[in-house]
Amino acid sequence: MEILKKLTEEFTLKDTHIENIISLIDDGNTIPFIARYRKEATGGCDDQVLRELNDRLEYLRNLQKRKQTIVENITAQGKMTDELSSHIEAASTLAALEDIYRPFRQKRRTRASTAREKGLERLADIIWLQDEHILTIMQLASEFIDPEKGVDDVDAAIAGAKDIIAENLADDATLKGLLRNYVNDIAVLSSKNTKVEDSVYRMYYEFSESILKIPSHRILAINRGESEGFLKVTVDIPEDNAIDIMHNFCLKAPCTTTETLKEAIVDSLRRLIFPSLEREIRSGLTETAAVAAIKMFSQNLKPLLLQPPVKANAILAVDPAYRTGCKIAVIDSSGMVLDTTVIYPTPPQNKTEESKETIKQLIAKHGVEVIAIGNGTASKESEIFFASTLREIKEKVSYVMVNEAGASVYSASKLAAKELPNYDVSLRSAVSIARRLLDPLAELVKIDPKAIGVGQYQHDMPQAKLNDSLLGVVEDCVNSVGVDVNTASPFLLSYVSGLSSVTAESIYNYRNEYGKFSSRAQFMKVPKLGVKAFEQAAGFLRITDGENVFDNTSVHPESYQAARLLLEMFDYSELDVKSNNIPDLDKKVQSFGEQKTADSCGVGLITLRDIIQELQKPGRDIRDNLPSPILREDLITIEDLKPGMVLTGTVRNVIDFGAFVDIGVHQDGLVHISRMSDRFIKHPSEIVKVSDVVKVEIISVDVTKKQISLNMKGLN
Repeated sequence: MEILKKLTEEFTLKDTHIENIISLIDDGNTIPFIARYRKEATGGCDDQVLRELNDRLEYLRNLQKRKQTIVENITAQGKMTDELSSHIEAASTLAALEDIYRPFRQKRRTRASTAREKGLERLADIIWLQDEHILTIMQLASEFIDPEKGVDDVDAAIAGAKDIIAENLADDATLKGLLRNYVNDIAVLSSKNTKVEDSVYRMYYEFSESILKIPSHRILAINRGESEGFLKVTVDIPEDNAIDIMHNFCLKAPCTTTETLKEAIVDSLRRLIFPSLEREIRSGLTETAAVAAIKMFSQNLKPLLLQPPVKANAILAVDPAYRTGCKIAVIDSSGMVLDTTVIYPTPPQNKTEESKETIKQLIAKHGVEVIAIGNGTASKESEIFFASTLREIKEKVSYVMVNEAGASVYSASKLAAKELPNYDVSLRSAVSIARRLLDPLAELVKIDPKAIGVGQYQHDMPQAKLNDSLLGVVEDCVNSVGVDVNTASPFLLSYVSGLSSVTAESIYNYRNEYGKFSSRAQFMKVPKLGVKAFEQAAGFLRITDGENVFDNTSVHPESYQAARLLLEMFDYSELDVKSNNIPDLDKKVQSFGEQKTADSCGVGLITLRDIIQELQKPGRDIRDNLPSPILREDLITIEDLKPGMVLTGTVRNVIDFGAFVDIGVHQDGLVHISRMSDRFIKHPSEIVKVSDVVKVEIISVDVTKKQISLNMKGLN
């Protein structure tokens, strides 16, 4: 009940919806299935909110388990009290909970534990009591001299007692909380250079910024500079006010032990508390920055995966290179390889005319409509070559630069060897570039998302969290688009809700053995695909030319009867759906009354609206409404750019301080956040996302450094 209450507060959802979501997750339903087919139960939550809620639910459940373990451990030690129990129950974070548990955790050997073994804990207690009637500290300590235990004199006894007090203070959860609040408000992250040589970290050679204000990308840059040995990083905390906080917490009326206690306080602060808080701050900043970076990575990945397919009868792709030549692959509209070759139009071979003749023949032979050029090594020379070649032919052919990040990773993978066994690694890369243009989602899912090249510092992130987040994005994209079950690869099928790599392979093998699926009902005949998997997957698997028109929509089989009733109510047939002849269905439902229609069909209002949308556009692809890649027929170079020029470009990456835009000159330009909008924005993602097509103005160009500064204000 506490977890339910907490989630309701944090997500501002009705408690019934939270309860339903938890129940659906616990019953083994996938996030895409819940988001698409259980909208009435969730209040229409989208997949992103559901994933955030699921993550938070897992955290709170882990917190609850940890509380139970800690209570059991402290109880076993015979140290549990009602006050301690209430503190544990009230802890809202794992960090706060561990602060409470710290005094009871088994410790490694410390100066304080050594002092306790020497019998000095009672002396520490006496000093802590601050009794104004006790003897002087020297007289008091003399009673604890014991050479056999290693306490040779008064100074040794006092030093040991202070060590115990220092550790007790460092373990006090209340005091730690007070100091943490102070430090979090006042601390400054500073960095200095450890090397005199210039580096990309120069701006951090003499740098400091409040931990409350420092943005995530700076934290990650400083961390990397430190790990590479260019920076020394510290957390600067004013000591005086911290000591005052500790004095107010610890000291009573002045007595003979006050000065000794003050010395223990300073030692505790400098030796134990500040280093602990510094580690905590650095860890917290890094964790927060990582969360922001992973979120940004995920936001960038989604539109990249959802780029619209380029519909063409044939696509010619080139994987550019110098010495080894440009690898060429031609594919048809289904992604099948029609032809491959290697040409040598770039240095050192420079076989330009011979290469042109080869390309012209391939264009004529296969009816090539689009050329995809990888944007890696030798891409500029390759673009110049193809632009020149296209000017010499009568056919209408365009070209587009394709981000080839990760293509080499795929081409050397076991999956590529299985899919393209008759081609070497370099030609597989060309095929992958072509297929990225034909169907970006189907091809990019084969590549580790971290290798796709959007985001920042991906290799510095907690890999498990990054992988979970990015795989969640891939899963959401695949299921929001839907998958043609009769053409999809096993790898693409494995991302479908409810399917594993095993069941995906089983579907693929069944298709190869028995031919194309003609209805969703056939899925139940696939070995290893049970009732639950069918329920989760069926609505996302499309059959484009099957027996039942509903099978080519995202209408779930559980709602087929409702869809039929809906059509009958307004004198339509399934044939009308197939021929796209029900454009007024939504208006007729509005006129009749949405709620009355939903009740008559036995579905919820949200589900009814989804069914109507699907029936009016069977087989629709949500990507068709997104901006298409920019097709070019001629080229410009960075040397052609002049301040004031307005060009159209494609957003390639969105980061905390701006966005990089491809304007077709092989060097992305930077639109700083300050030049994105006339209104104030907190983050560039408020204005643009990856793959957006935008107009930009050239502000400045540095040809030597290959730096282009762009402006978007007033242009979009």
